[in-house]
Amino acid sequence: MYKNEFDKELQKGLSYSGYLFYGAENFLVETYGNKAAKVLANGEDINKLYFEEFSVETALNILSQNSLFSSTNIVLAKINKKIPKKELDTLIETCNSNGDSKFILCCFGDADFKSMEASFTKKTNSVSVRFYPLEDYEAKNLLSLKANELGIKIHPNDLEFLYTMHQKDLALCMADLSKLAILDDEITSKTISLQCFGLGTVNMDDFLEKLLLGKNVNKDIYDLLEEGINEVALVSRITAFVQTLFMINSYLKLYGNLNIIEIWGYPLPAKIANKQAELAKRFQKNDFLYMLSFLQELELELKNTKVINLNTHLQSKLRIFLK
Repeated sequence: MYKNEFDKELQKGLSYSGYLFYGAENFLVETYGNKAAKVLANGEDINKLYFEEFSVETALNILSQNSLFSSTNIVLAKINKKIPKKELDTLIETCNSNGDSKFILCCFGDADFKSMEASFTKKTNSVSVRFYPLEDYEAKNLLSLKANELGIKIHPNDLEFLYTMHQKDLALCMADLSKLAILDDEITSKTISLQCFGLGTVNMDDFLEKLLLGKNVNKDIYDLLEEGINEVALVSRITAFVQTLFMINSYLKLYGNLNIIEIWGYPLPAKIANKQAELAKRFQKNDFLYMLSFLQELELELKNTKVINLNTHLQSKLRIFLK
């Protein structure tokens, strides 16, 4: 089922025993999972099983019980690997046998989640919704609506800056808008550069510069992670910064001048642009190749469930990044 079809069903008040949300847009997967849970649970407690916490046995144990204190018994699960069909069918059958129980499954990552659609059909009183990449204008409209909802004053160009900075990751942009809402002033690209991922003690731009210059960033890494930054999101932010430096470096070699609009696509403050250009000129093609390969491998390691402590692993790897 497509998003717009499911929206119509939600408006009609239709409900199912099982829900499958997956696709290319993590923000929509997360949003619709929470939306379905809220509608079904009427604001009451929801059993949340996220990633390593999730197991079929645990979910079955919850779904097979009668809810003592509410009219519904909801399991909201987030996974990054496929569930075998036999086990998935058992989960949905349990919900159909126990009218109080509903199973909501949100899928993240690159596993073959499409094949799980066969378990979520009208025959099993279930539904699957696949999300496709949003067009840029759709994503920016959602960001603008969120900014208005939070009462944030921000120019479209600065919203574009936030969107591009996070490599068009809508979930990260939304999270940063929520953080920026505590500031009273109008939000500009300069504010975003200074504050995003650093509303507490760490300036993100300073951290990125120190990291790429091989300086000691032990305390910065610790503080960033203590402030609640997701490990994978932090690596993604570093990767985006390195890619930007590579783009600057390549442009300067081709044209010899720093054209802010052509490089960034929006009016970045000249002081920030010049500072990044000076940093970009320190590296050669092979340096960028090494850094991007290192970061890609690190991100894959963090997404691998075999890594027991993501926090510790990230800190140890970043300490040797450019050593």
